[in-house]
Amino acid sequence: MTSQPGSTADQPGASSGDQPELTADHWWRSGTIYQIYPRSFQDTNGDGIGDLPGITARLPYLADLGIDAIWISPIFPSPMADFGYDVADYIGIDPRFGTMADFDRLVESAHGLGLKVLLDFVPNHSSDQHPWFRESRSSRTNPKRDWYVWRDPAPDGGPPNNWISDFGGPAWEWDEATGQYYSHAFLPQQPDLNWRNPEVIEAMLAAMRFWYERGVDGFRIDVLWHMVKHAEFIDNPVNLDWQPGMGDMFRVHQTHSTDQPEVHEIAARMRALGDEFGALLIGEIYLPFDRLMTYYGSADAPEVQLPFNFTLIDAPWNARALHQLILDYEAALPADGWPNWVLGNHDRPRIATKRGEAQARVAQMLLLTLRGTPTLYYGDELGMTDVAIPADQVQDPRELREPAIGLGRDPVRTPMPWDASENAGFTIGTPWLPLGPDWPARNIAAEQGDPRSMLSLVRHLLRLRRSNPALATGDLRLLDAEANVLSYRRGEDVLVALNLGNADAPLTPPPGEWHPVASTLAALPPPVAGPFTLRPNEGLVFIAAP
Repeated sequence: MTSQPGSTADQPGASSGDQPELTADHWWRSGTIYQIYPRSFQDTNGDGIGDLPGITARLPYLADLGIDAIWISPIFPSPMADFGYDVADYIGIDPRFGTMADFDRLVESAHGLGLKVLLDFVPNHSSDQHPWFRESRSSRTNPKRDWYVWRDPAPDGGPPNNWISDFGGPAWEWDEATGQYYSHAFLPQQPDLNWRNPEVIEAMLAAMRFWYERGVDGFRIDVLWHMVKHAEFIDNPVNLDWQPGMGDMFRVHQTHSTDQPEVHEIAARMRALGDEFGALLIGEIYLPFDRLMTYYGSADAPEVQLPFNFTLIDAPWNARALHQLILDYEAALPADGWPNWVLGNHDRPRIATKRGEAQARVAQMLLLTLRGTPTLYYGDELGMTDVAIPADQVQDPRELREPAIGLGRDPVRTPMPWDASENAGFTIGTPWLPLGPDWPARNIAAEQGDPRSMLSLVRHLLRLRRSNPALATGDLRLLDAEANVLSYRRGEDVLVALNLGNADAPLTPPPGEWHPVASTLAALPPPVAGPFTLRPNEGLVFIAAP
């Protein structure tokens, strides 16, 4: 079904006007989440690695920016084979980042500024240096042997099946001492926990409870859909469309090594625990909409409140494609499911690299005006781009294992540029990764004083969200895509129009007079009351005249 230009007739997938009742535990429905990669945010001790006191020192900046919660990538003790996503102790703080007292001060300071604190929980696997795994691999009869996924070799002595690690190569590592393979969906230093073992479930829930009792407001759950493997360890189907440039992991479809039905009961257990504390759970889940939506759970067994929606990252950047994507996503949501949107994270190219500086501004306006909870990645509010890392400075294990395919994540994890002082105010030492070449001009101090900067645009949009209930939690009604313009209404009084191209584009707005209150360009145009032309790369937010 389509509608006439300027019409707001209901379309398949457009959200209805019936919005869930908001309570204190639903802060995330109107809130904005900001991801911090702690190694790269702010260093205070001169070792070139960001730390918890650095995050605490910068909390006033984040409160002023207008976000509502910080999500901190892993800060637990770790050998750093995968920079914290290999956890050696689920209830500790890695000394590189500080102490538990530092963490407590961070939480207290954040709460004092009205900010929530979310941690990154990594349940699919631990470090091979975790005491649990050291016990598990010590012998086949150790009580913790079944805490991890062990299998006998195939008849030919090779791996038990054809499963492939997301970082390339077999998802199995041979253990000579005990004569079995163990499963690892990522690095060999990240053995998979056995979530079919009730003792594992209880131990991990206890770890989550530990952090809730310290004041944590929720978790982002790493690779949630990976957590349970097929009980019979069946071979995955071969991907007949695989080509070498795609990466080794795509040789097979992960039909039996991910997204198993049993994971939903575990997610429901996590949610039940979180509900005791009014906590938010976000699930990292890279799946098509029909399978993604199952992670909301049901009325009787709710799961995560926000299964991450990553589709904007790789979506075709044109109005009709995005129009259809939004319709499809909204149509797929369960009745009580709340949407969410992201443009990037610590694993994916930055939006300003993918779309260019001008369209990155349009993309930020899209992110911050769609219905649902947005997540901002640190530095995107400045328009940071991917940084080319010299070969001798590469840190990312994924890049080191498959350097030819360009999936390295270091370029999106470079230090935050705070000002024009040495090392951009990030550290007095040597940064663990190099800064981008434009940091003397693209830094927070410089952009704060420039009303035309990306930072000023993002801050303004966040303040509009907070001051306008329609933008925060109102319904969404898409207008027909005209030329390369994506447009939609939020509630009755807000209109958003986004020119996704670099040429003039026409728009016929709904009847009435519309007053622009935000633009991706330098100056606001006059009010409109009929067809008008959007300038190249122009995004506008309008408020209806009284």
